[in-house]
Amino acid sequence: MNWSREWLCASITTPAGSERASAVTARGTRFAARASALRDVAVGKDGDVGGFGRILGVGEHARQSLAGDHSVMNHRPTQTLLNIGHALDHMLLLIFATAVTRIAADFGLQRWEDLMPYGVAAFFFFGVGSLPAGKLGDLWGRRKMMLVFFFGLGLSSMLVAAAQSPLQIAMALAMLGCFASIYHPVGIPMLVQGAARPGWTIGVNGLVGNLGVAFAAVTTGFLVKYFGWRTAFVVPGIVCIVCGALFAACAHPEDAAPAKRKSNNSVLTGVSMARLFLVMTMAATSGSLLFNFSTNSNFELLSARLHGLVQDPARVGMLLAAVYGAASLTQLIIGHLIDKHSLKRLYVGVIGTQALLLMLATTQEGWSFFVTQFLFMSAIFAAIPFTDAMIVRFVNDEMRSRVAGMRLAVSFGASSVAVWLIGPVVKGAGFTALLSVMALISVVTLLVVSQLPTTPKPNPRPSAA
Repeated sequence: MNWSREWLCASITTPAGSERASAVTARGTRFAARASALRDVAVGKDGDVGGFGRILGVGEHARQSLAGDHSVMNHRPTQTLLNIGHALDHMLLLIFATAVTRIAADFGLQRWEDLMPYGVAAFFFFGVGSLPAGKLGDLWGRRKMMLVFFFGLGLSSMLVAAAQSPLQIAMALAMLGCFASIYHPVGIPMLVQGAARPGWTIGVNGLVGNLGVAFAAVTTGFLVKYFGWRTAFVVPGIVCIVCGALFAACAHPEDAAPAKRKSNNSVLTGVSMARLFLVMTMAATSGSLLFNFSTNSNFELLSARLHGLVQDPARVGMLLAAVYGAASLTQLIIGHLIDKHSLKRLYVGVIGTQALLLMLATTQEGWSFFVTQFLFMSAIFAAIPFTDAMIVRFVNDEMRSRVAGMRLAVSFGASSVAVWLIGPVVKGAGFTALLSVMALISVVTLLVVSQLPTTPKPNPRPSAA
């Protein structure tokens, strides 16, 4: 074997060889530093880790990645499309709530509150669909499920645009909710496979997802004003189908479903999983209630509180998009902090701030409410990364989609009642009552999160890419 080693070492000293070696050196070096057993093999008798050792490291890195955590599959284009998928997921779910006034008028209804309950099915199936979606993600494959997500979401969005009655739009929205349910239990676990900084990865993903909420406000307001509410569903539906085609071309095929391959992830032990799952599910349910209450009512809420100041739907949409866009940046901060600090202390602080700001919002009008709305939406968005971070920290990759699916089925399914309640509560008691209910939910969430097990700071993990 000495001649082959000499030939390989000589080959990387040539310009062409050096160029090829430099493309793989970084990844091989990181793997050699991480795996001491591999380094021993690569070093040999001479005791030096040169180009040959690095090449062996690269080869073993690729082999173990494909057989194990599949981090090599999540190269930059795939990561980008997974994040865009999160934005489309939230955007399409909120178009109905943003355009509900125009849709109600088109269907001959006097008040938008009377049409709002027809959107409940979308959020109900968005929740309960997470359970089978998570199971299929682990057992059938996450790449396959994400293809179903992109194409199914796009086609069902166009079906909503073709609806001719409240009942038809309810059925089409239910189908849209089924396909939308795939993303969270499948897309996020796929994104964090082998991530060196899972908190930051989740934070970036949450930011992009909430930019989808912002786009729902601004693009829907624009499209409804100039082209009609049906176009507001058709355009993002086309974008979904295009993204699905790009994902099919870019995402590397899996050699095995997550449940059928051995995981190399290390998770924290010594924590009661039953207690953790209960706290995580209850906190996620209350958090989803707040998210649904706020994002599905904010357009009409802001219009009411700025009455006499701003009346143009497109301008209200732009103001709301600015709120969502700026508030979403808190997820980057939280994601960074999650990688460095205990979850419980951070979570309690965010929820406590959230409750105080919602109480303050009940007393505000005009532009002061606009500022307060930005603050309480920042706190609501800041709470989003925690449950996904808990799954990454406590659950092995081969079953993350199923655990996430069970949690989401309960939390999203239960929180779908918020969409149904918005119309009756606002119609009967006004937006102040709605904000008071949201503040109460935050207080309950604070009590639940206080029962979260105290965990040590996360240990830094070497990069898998």
